[in-house]
Amino acid sequence: MGRVLFGRLSLCLVVLVAASIQAAVVREFPPFEQFQRLENPNQRVVPLADDPNYRLPNETIPVEYDVTLTTNVHTGDTHFTGVVAITVSVLTKTSSIVIHARQLENFTATAQQLNVENAELHTLTSTYEEEREFLTLLKTGLEFPEDTTWLVTINYEGNLRTDNGGFYLSTYTDDEGNTKYLATTQFESTDARHAFPCYDEPSKRANFTITIKHDPSYNAISNMPVNETTSSSGVTSFQKTVNMPSYLVAFIVSQFVYTEGEFNKLTQRVYSREGTLGDQEWALTNGMLVEKRLSDYFGVPFQLPKLDQAGIPDFAAGAMENWGLATYREEYLLYNPENSTINTQTNIATIESHEDAHMWFGDLVAIEWWSYLWLKEGFATLFENLAVDLAYPEWDIFQTFHAGSYQSALVYDASASARPMSYFVQKPSEIALLYDSVSYAKAGSVLNMWRHALTNKVFQRGLHNYLVDNQYTAANPSKLFDGIAKAAVEENYAVPATIAEMMGSWSNQGGVPLLTVTRNYQNGSFTIRQEVYTNDKDYTNDKLWYVPVNYADASKSDFRNTEATHYLLNQREITVNASLDNANWLLLNKKQVFYYRVNYDETNWQLLIDFLLARPHKIAPENRAQLINDLYRFATSGRVSHSTLLQLLTYLPKEDQYSPWSAANTVITLFNRYLSGDASYSNFQFYVSQLVSEQFDKFGVLDLTGEQHLVKYTRNILINIACLAGVESCLAETTAKLEALVDQGTVIEPNLQSQVYCNGLKKADDRVFDFVFKKLIDSNDQAERRLLISSLGCSQSTTQLEKFLNSSIDDSLRTQERITVLSPVYSRGEVGLLAAIDFLDKNWEAYGQLNSGFGGVNPLYSDILGISAYAVSADQQQAVQNLVEKVKDSEYVPSTLQASVEANFKANNDWLTANKEPLVSWMAGYRTGGSSALNASLLATVLCFLAAKLI
Repeated sequence: MGRVLFGRLSLCLVVLVAASIQAAVVREFPPFEQFQRLENPNQRVVPLADDPNYRLPNETIPVEYDVTLTTNVHTGDTHFTGVVAITVSVLTKTSSIVIHARQLENFTATAQQLNVENAELHTLTSTYEEEREFLTLLKTGLEFPEDTTWLVTINYEGNLRTDNGGFYLSTYTDDEGNTKYLATTQFESTDARHAFPCYDEPSKRANFTITIKHDPSYNAISNMPVNETTSSSGVTSFQKTVNMPSYLVAFIVSQFVYTEGEFNKLTQRVYSREGTLGDQEWALTNGMLVEKRLSDYFGVPFQLPKLDQAGIPDFAAGAMENWGLATYREEYLLYNPENSTINTQTNIATIESHEDAHMWFGDLVAIEWWSYLWLKEGFATLFENLAVDLAYPEWDIFQTFHAGSYQSALVYDASASARPMSYFVQKPSEIALLYDSVSYAKAGSVLNMWRHALTNKVFQRGLHNYLVDNQYTAANPSKLFDGIAKAAVEENYAVPATIAEMMGSWSNQGGVPLLTVTRNYQNGSFTIRQEVYTNDKDYTNDKLWYVPVNYADASKSDFRNTEATHYLLNQREITVNASLDNANWLLLNKKQVFYYRVNYDETNWQLLIDFLLARPHKIAPENRAQLINDLYRFATSGRVSHSTLLQLLTYLPKEDQYSPWSAANTVITLFNRYLSGDASYSNFQFYVSQLVSEQFDKFGVLDLTGEQHLVKYTRNILINIACLAGVESCLAETTAKLEALVDQGTVIEPNLQSQVYCNGLKKADDRVFDFVFKKLIDSNDQAERRLLISSLGCSQSTTQLEKFLNSSIDDSLRTQERITVLSPVYSRGEVGLLAAIDFLDKNWEAYGQLNSGFGGVNPLYSDILGISAYAVSADQQQAVQNLVEKVKDSEYVPSTLQASVEANFKANNDWLTANKEPLVSWMAGYRTGGSSALNASLLATVLCFLAAKLI
């Protein structure tokens, strides 16, 4: 029977090959990675440190802090004074006590030994080393003996910062137009030392008692509830905290208002500025539900007596997990049911879940050192999705995870120099560099892989073990591996190697595997070979991983069970004796839960394409997205023919799910960047219109109530693609909606605003543009302001864009918004690109002086790099080069600017040289041949089915 089947398959393959040749001949082309603005405000471009002594000496450790701060922030005054009394335990005899301080001054210090009658009060002298930020306290002739305890008291002064780091100043305008001030904190990773001298390392945990002296018209909140006994008018004292790291301490002095609720025996509050009380309910409700889901999942209750969430008007990071007082950008906390979008609602749910997960991972169990940042951020990334999935299973939130974090991690990891998850750092500037895709997206993806590979039951029990065994201490990855290994024994679950070996192979080396699958069509087996994946297909090294595998095929297309069925155990290759039918497709990595890319032999690719054209919904949507994403990478790196990708995309008229359309949108957007100036651009638009029109007509440009959560996301992608392709109904409907808003005040449905504003502004006159610009200036809703900033960049009028660009250096926008203006302009086409270059040519000094947030890359540098990545023609590149010549010797850009810009130019030129002609040729053939590629493939499928019937 096998031979007969193989004979019929050979007939099908001949037809398929002929169809492929008839459709087009497409050359392979090398990789291109699009530039992405740095999301992490901490990130700095600096060399790694060689000096091994940036850690505090270990002769002493803190036991308890008593911190008193005095501020007059209600007047806008930035000056503050502080007193910190630290109970210090001496582990090894020393003549000095060394702690951290940053941007503080006028120190006076004393030390008194505790548990000794009539102990002398010693006045200490202080010296300060600015490079390591070490404050050394000592007294000539005074020793601090081993196993003694001392109370060290330090008086000092400081100033609230204005870069959104440390103890800093924030402002907002109330409903009467008055400027209001507040003081708040952002301490991770090394800024607690700005508010008070301390042992500012994550493993040096202690108890904290915080007292804030402030104007009586203001209130203060912190990690713990107010201690009513010791508080009075203008003096707010808080209960002593549990044992915790210094970077998790937080306090806010403001006139914030709050909404309160109680669930799972825990009181929660949401705080924000006056006038936003009605926008707090969703965050409060979500926070209560998520805390319950996390407590139940971990089997470990939340450890503090209350949990607050606070929205801050000026906030450089997205959010911060201060234990008991998480802080957020307003747009990630405030939700108005009438005006806010589904995107805002989802962001609040996921980001709040991220911070709540930290209350266990990072807070209850800290990390030993920042080298293991992934050990908390990876879990927070995983549970920002898993907690939401547990709370709102109908959302299908993991589709957005796979389209977002998972894909961004794979892209980042495709570099030969990709760093491992565990990575040695010392300096604050080095620590800041770890807040990247590896610590967040990759770590979350790898942890999710093991959750599925080992089963959720083993993984869940392992996390419970880890949290219970290490609570109120600092852990390293070995402690996590121990907890999961213990769970495997407790659940009687057999593992093929030690957990430390398996998981450690992913945390201790950078990069991502490529699994290449080659089928034996004679005996039904298949071989899986692993190698490191990079964008350079010729790059090789000896890296191997412990790789979990599962698979589906046409006869067993159940994607629900995602447990690993096979492993590559640190070995290059295995063979799976599966007895597969030759005519059936094979697909590895069910639901794309494992972290790697998968390539197949040419025959299996064609079987998958043909099945997608016939019955796409039999394959899980995450896997349909995987096929698009992987094929795009394989085509751009020369591993498969380009026609394979372009043929696969022709199944999209039948696609109605979010993650595959998100993957397709990535491909289409990148192709559009390079082809938009070509004489045959209309062929590309025709091809895209054929892919999108059917689903665009189905989804429409109306936001309907009662729709499944991701339907609204999918509709927005379809609108953008359809308008990009020049679909007349898309352009007409979005323009009409925007004009109706301007002329009749007809409200645009919140979930369609981004698409309507952007596409409507492309051909808008000044009246319409000015209306939208004024809407931005007048809005107090930060999520809406973010949306409008992005949309205004869609204008294709140079004069309109000039007005918009100037808002980045005048007083029109908030400090944190000014550096977000250029990107939506230069990334929307040549008109915006040239407008942004001209703007910087005239205003580069003023733009270079903008505040990029604490520790951030200078915006002039990052935006010139961004612009260079979008410069694809000789004229565009020359304009960028002229700008570089003007600024390259300034203080705002590093000496690497020229080289970085040239690298982007080369990538663009190489891409065009290798790919422009084959893309243009294929799409011309597709158009003139009456969709010949699709028709040929469909014909091949029909012939295959007919042949099968004859057996």
